[in-house]
Amino acid sequence: QVQLVESGGGLVQAGGSLRLSCAASGRPLSTYVMGWFRQAPGKEREFVAAISWSGGWTFYADSVKGRFTISRDNAKNTAYLQMNSLKPEDTAVYYCAAVGTPWVTPKTSTRDYDNWGQGTQVTVSS
Repeated sequence: QVQLVESGGGLVQAGGSLRLSCAASGRPLSTYVMGWFRQAPGKEREFVAAISWSGGWTFYADSVKGRFTISRDNAKNTAYLQMNSLKPEDTAVYYCAAVGTPWVTPKTSTRDYDNWGQGTQVTVSS
């Protein structure tokens, strides 16, 4: 198992930017597909973005495509989510997730992942 800790959340005005980090410990992150999900109050957890082991493959939800960028630094055992042009509807708790299986197709379901962080709150004011 790998332990994940998110950071970087906060309060930002619409149009602003935030960069979330997901620090891993326990095992090298280099053999884990990483994903970011979010959950707004009263809603189900939804997929945001995913990245393959090496970072060569990425996949995004339509709602964030062109605004968010997922990346990773395996040497630092950390994954990132750069969020630009934030909107009030991006407000949610953001979770990073990891799974130690290869990237065959984009992993967009919560059931695809077996390691989760505790989440970090992102609030976008209008």
